[in-house]
Amino acid sequence: MKPVKIGLLGLGTVGAGTVNVLRRNALEISRRAGREILIYRAAARGTWACDTTDIPVTEDGFEVVNDPEVDIVVELIGGEEPAKQLILTALANGKHVVTANKALIAKHGNEIFAKASEMGLMVAFEPAVAGGIPIIKALREGLTGNKIEWVAGIINGTCNFILTEMRDKGRDFDAVLQEAQAKGYAEANPTFDVEGIDSAHKLTILASIAFGIPLQFDKIYIEGIGGVTRMDVEYAEELHYRIKLLGLARRTEQGVELRVHPTLIPERRLIANVDGVMNAVLVKGDAVGPTLYYGAGAGAEPTASAVVADIVDVVRTLTSDPENRVPHLAFQPQSISDIPILPIDAVLTAYYLRLSAEDKPGVLADVTRILANHQISIEAILQKEPLTGESYLPIIMLTQKTQEREMKAAVAEIEALASINKPVKLIRMETLG
Repeated sequence: MKPVKIGLLGLGTVGAGTVNVLRRNALEISRRAGREILIYRAAARGTWACDTTDIPVTEDGFEVVNDPEVDIVVELIGGEEPAKQLILTALANGKHVVTANKALIAKHGNEIFAKASEMGLMVAFEPAVAGGIPIIKALREGLTGNKIEWVAGIINGTCNFILTEMRDKGRDFDAVLQEAQAKGYAEANPTFDVEGIDSAHKLTILASIAFGIPLQFDKIYIEGIGGVTRMDVEYAEELHYRIKLLGLARRTEQGVELRVHPTLIPERRLIANVDGVMNAVLVKGDAVGPTLYYGAGAGAEPTASAVVADIVDVVRTLTSDPENRVPHLAFQPQSISDIPILPIDAVLTAYYLRLSAEDKPGVLADVTRILANHQISIEAILQKEPLTGESYLPIIMLTQKTQEREMKAAVAEIEALASINKPVKLIRMETLG
């Protein structure tokens, strides 16, 4: 049987890793795929960290996707354009596609999958979420007997590294961010990571597969970690919680919650103990219960592992009719449900509040009265000594679950008190039980 010919777009970190893995494990991979897999040609610019002596390399990606000899196009260049046009052109030319492009799938996946279905082709995207962790395969195949209730993930290694360092070493956000940039964990412009956009791209994809809904990146609530202080991390520890940037998708009777934000998680939870640049995704199914998927969320060979797994899946199904393949978003296209995405004000969750309050009688009574007026119950209170040189003292409160709109209204009233001198710091809490 003739080899399957790969057209590779991009020879950056993941592209070079893919070349290296395909070469090193060629025999093992072909045994699993049933056919030899050959990198036939590639498109890239600049320099790359892999041997391409036997791979023709061009700077024009369209030369690759228009080559009639190429069977599978592997897109690893990132960004929205020209990646989108390259993929659509590849599909129009009858080629299957493997991509690691989370932003492209989150924002344009509905259009891309529709084109693939029209052409009877596959678009595989395991490496787009959580690097080497096979979470998409788990949701699409391993958990198909379940009604997924919720998905919660630490899916950005940069943010997890920053929060871990702040907790373990008592360092401030800005200092740790600079170290993350120096180590290559964060880009020179870290906006996508620290503001939660990268996590939101990934959560959009996970939610669509979990619940059978269209990809809806524009409806996700996003809040980054820039406002989390060393004090918040320390106070959370005192209360036996850890702060993580969490992506959370939950099915409710009213609709689907889609949100990314800093979150207090009980320290006893396994996911709360995922540290450094590692990723983890916790999935709750009605039959199986909670299952945890942990591993490297980025890097050359961890992500290449997922790229190659997708290539093997495509090779295995090259002779299958389209109707019998696993659907792109796990559910058959005609069964995708447009369940409403809930606005953040409708979300029901618990909260961590940090107040800066004047040290005098009656202040705490005023705060608790406001909370009670909004039917918000207090779970725990921690009152600290004033910081050096300040006359105001920190008060930390943990609340029971309440609706976000009620919490925001209560916080606005608390901030209006003359005895409160700074904006109230609010961080959501999830027990993930």
